[in-house]
Order: sequence, then structure tokens, then C-alpha cells
Amino acid sequence: MPDTTLLGIDVGGTFTDFVLLEQGEVRVLKLPTTPDDQSVGILAGIERLGVSENAIVVHGTTAATNALLERRGARTGLLTTEGFEDVLAIGRQNRPHLYRLESTRPEPLVAHPWRRGIPERIDSVGRIVQPLDEAVVRREAIALRDAGVESVAIVYLFSFLYPEHERRTAAIVRELLPDATITLSSALLPEYREFERVSTTVVNAYVQPLVARYLNRLGLALGKCSVRIMQSNGGAIDLAQAA
Repeated sequence: MPDTTLLGIDVGGTFTDFVLLEQGEVRVLKLPTTPDDQSVGILAGIERLGVSENAIVVHGTTAATNALLERRGARTGLLTTEGFEDVLAIGRQNRPHLYRLESTRPEPLVAHPWRRGIPERIDSVGRIVQPLDEAVVRREAIALRDAGVESVAIVYLFSFLYPEHERRTAAIVRELLPDATITLSSALLPEYREFERVSTTVVNAYVQPLVARYLNRLGLALGKCSVRIMQSNGGAIDLAQAA
């Protein structure tokens, strides 16, 4: 693609870097990052470089990582199997200093009042031990809505073997919180080990609204440009999939 204009953009906490390949010529630019809205700095760089509207843009960003480290993600709720509400707080025994009596850990991303137990139970081979109590799902979803929760993580025991309870819960939550984002553990990480699955699902739910808003703004700002988002594995996906 010798005539294709390619633009690589990497947004960091301090600087935003641009690498433009156009007609065989490489140009680079470094500008300060605009943390309140990173797309502002991106547009400034594109204007400075004079990038055409038909360019192919590949974008790497630490928006999700920064939101997690700075704890400025969405207000998140957790619906989980009754009796397992505190798995997120208990975690595993692993810690840097096993016998340090004054050891502390960060507060869970989901506060205790927003971790809600739902009567349901699947056993270790995927059989229904206790049917999903849809009335309780509705009650707890309303409570999360009234608390201003904007993202919901749904994690049931052994849902990787039988995901229907999570899917039905998601359908009910969507009725009551139509603007909330919903993350299912059975879709995101359908694997065993409760803490790892809960924590991963919660992290996704915590950062997803912020990242989705940012990517939507970026897509609107870049107009006709074809935009790809870098993944941690080195691949790239389109804006909608990344959001």
C-alpha cells in the first residue's frame, strides 16, 4: 500500500506520540497529553501534521490502565451467587509478605453495599441446584439503579459450565438499567477459579464506560479516518469492538 497514509498514535500519561508514514516519508511529533479529554491532544497533533481524512490510524492508549490505577472508573455493582458477595474482598492468600501482621490491601473496586447476592446455584458439573430467583434479581437491580450504579458485573458460581443464569440476569438488568454497561463472567472469562473470574469481570465493568466514552469521542473526532485500537497482545481491533 505505497500510497496509503498510516498514522500511529500512542497516548501516555504525559506525552502523546505520533508517527506518520506518508508517501514513503516518516514524520514524528510529540505533544503534551490532554488528560481531561485525550482526543483533544490527538486532534491537535493530526492538525499539526496535516493528516488526510482518509488515513489509517492505529491507536494505543493507557486510558483503561490509568482509570484503574487512579481509581476513577465507573460506579460499579456486582451481582453474584448468594453467599459469595465477599469473594472480591477476601481474594487469595497470596500476598507480598505472608506473615506481615499490618499488611493492607486496596479497597475492592466494588464497595460492599453494591455487592449483591442472588439466590441461585449451579454445581461443579453444571447442574442446577437452585433456580435463579428473578424477583430478587429485579429487587437488587433496582437497588443498584437507585444507588447510581452505571456498570454491572454479573458473576455466578460455575457459570462457565452453565451460563444461562447470568444471561437471564443480564436481560433483567437491561430492562431496569437500560443505560448501564453489563459484563458477564461467562462471556469474558469462562474459566474456573472464582476470585480470578470475579476480579477480572469487575475490572472490565469498572473501566468499560470510561473507555467506551473516550473511544466514541475519538471516533467522532477522527471522522472518515479508519481507526484501529492496539491490544495488549500486539493485535488491533476496530473502535466498536474495543469499546
